[in-house]
Amino acid sequence: MNRVEYNNGRTVADVLADMKEELREFVETRLTILKTELQDKLQTLKIALPLAVVGVVLLGTAYLLFTLAAVGLVAAFLPDSPYRWCFAFLAIAALWTVLGGIAAYLAKYEFAMKEMMPRKTIEVLKQDKLWIQAEVKTQV
Repeated sequence: MNRVEYNNGRTVADVLADMKEELREFVETRLTILKTELQDKLQTLKIALPLAVVGVVLLGTAYLLFTLAAVGLVAAFLPDSPYRWCFAFLAIAALWTVLGGIAAYLAKYEFAMKEMMPRKTIEVLKQDKLWIQAEVKTQV
């Protein structure tokens, strides 16, 4: 079997073996970058999630107490009627509906503006793609 050698003394098999090794290193590096970035995000979630749960419970309790106080205040200003508590609850419910709708719209807008993807990894991969395309063009 004839071995094809070039001016540098390397065979095609040697070049292919080097390419395979470089590709393996390339993929491992990119996976390490992704893994590190995702671990950083997970660490943040491990700290923030319990705090968020406590915050939601306390704010929920405060919300309920505030709502009852607001309903009582509205009922105090309504004329004596058997339905004044019903109207007070409806007034506060309408207010919370409007404020909740505004908050939901703003939250949707914020989520649309922020990406949840690992940006660093994607940026490195885009740069790699451009580099590979440039290399292919210079080889052709």
